[in-house]
Amino acid sequence: MILIGKKPLTAEDFYKILYTGEQIDLDPAALAKVNESHEFLKSFSKNKLIYGINTGFGPMAQYKISEQNQLDLQYNLIRSHCTGAGKRLSDINVKSAMICRLSSLMQGYSGINSEVVVLLKNLINNNVHPQIFEHGGVGASGDLVQLAHLALNLIGEGEVTYKGELRPTADVYKEIGVKPITVHLREGLALINGTSVMTGIAMVNLLHSKQLLNWGVSSSMLIIEMVESYSDHFSKELHSVKPHIGQRAIANAMKNAMGDSSLIRKREEHLFDNEKHAEVDVFKDKVQEYYSIRCVPQILGPVLDTITFTQTVLENEVNSVNDNPIIDKANNNIFHGGNFHGDYVALEMDKLKIAVTKLTMLAERQLNFLMNDKLNGKLPPFVNLGKLGLNLGMQAAQFTATSTTAENQMLSNPMYIHSIPNNNDNQDIVSMGTNAATITAKVVENAYQVLAIELLSAVQAVDALKFDKKLSTEGQKTYKQIRSIVPRFEDDTILYKKLLKVKEYLQANNTELVK
Repeated sequence: MILIGKKPLTAEDFYKILYTGEQIDLDPAALAKVNESHEFLKSFSKNKLIYGINTGFGPMAQYKISEQNQLDLQYNLIRSHCTGAGKRLSDINVKSAMICRLSSLMQGYSGINSEVVVLLKNLINNNVHPQIFEHGGVGASGDLVQLAHLALNLIGEGEVTYKGELRPTADVYKEIGVKPITVHLREGLALINGTSVMTGIAMVNLLHSKQLLNWGVSSSMLIIEMVESYSDHFSKELHSVKPHIGQRAIANAMKNAMGDSSLIRKREEHLFDNEKHAEVDVFKDKVQEYYSIRCVPQILGPVLDTITFTQTVLENEVNSVNDNPIIDKANNNIFHGGNFHGDYVALEMDKLKIAVTKLTMLAERQLNFLMNDKLNGKLPPFVNLGKLGLNLGMQAAQFTATSTTAENQMLSNPMYIHSIPNNNDNQDIVSMGTNAATITAKVVENAYQVLAIELLSAVQAVDALKFDKKLSTEGQKTYKQIRSIVPRFEDDTILYKKLLKVKEYLQANNTELVK
């Protein structure tokens, strides 16, 4: 059981809640602070002009709202902002967003009634997922449109997905025994004003990026072993003279994982013997491998560093108070500002998708090496285990990997700098953080597809060389994992279902080579 509000949430907490079924509860001390904030706001707001309680919103904040209309104002805000369009966000992304919103509200600076956090907790534990759409937010007052769809469900309206079906919210609430919230003061504004949707999607992207990095290292090592590369490419001595944390971590993970390989060679034993090569004009052994093989730590190191920093930023955002205004009982005041602005998340998502795209590009180049017998000099064309000419092997799968990599390259253009003023120029500079997060999710999905093609091709190559027993323990593990999904094949076969199974396996499992 994870207590929300007890201590800062981590990426590991998200993994447990989203993927292992860990339940959540509300920390009593934090819940008491939520109630205190609500009571303070009730008393403090009397006879004062407080944004979003007795004023309009955004550029209409200059309009005072009478006391008898203040609750209607909150309901109007929620319903009017339910303008989302495009595809529905996946249940896992929505659940992650709900955790983010709950975490922010449980900080006790939003002035909401505790009904809100109790209902959010129950929906999360029962896997009830509001219908939220990918398009609508510009990431300035946070995810206004997307969070309005969440708020709509919390007041008992709209639709939710439950047990795989899209159903009216009221019907599902009746079935699981919960009641919608009642608006008391500013529940509408507190619910839709924040960065929780972009951060929720971003956290899922982060968790998958970690898995992708590990699978990228695993697939790289299979190829490194197959070409009987040299150990100095990932040696401690080489990487100790370049003090990048990620590069060293990748190299160290590779060194440890391939330590018992019978295929990796020592340069001093094969190339440093002057007598052995005295009469040789052209060396049979490659003196240095292609960059996609030799430079894996230097290429994936920055990816790891990016993931590491992204995790820090996202965990900070998850544990932040990101609505407006901030209800501060301790200082007996209310502070207006812009904690809902999504620039931190937007920039990290742009950086992360560039990093994941570079990982995809590395996989595509390694795949090309496997496909091209003139490059690798030891495999049949397209790792074809059948009859050359009659059979085609993995030839067509390379087309898919190439086109998917190209799409990732195009999608890696930044959203962070695509600010467009709107809202009567009240929101005159925006983050586009939600768009950045959803586009990154597409890049992540594409990366899994490319790695699935590379790994299936790699195990076909291992069989072509009959190297399966010579691989390192880690290499044999990877080989067996993929072969448990798709056995060796020689005849041409319909591949898309096989590749989908490999992709789904990669998404659901982690090699944990790089911590």
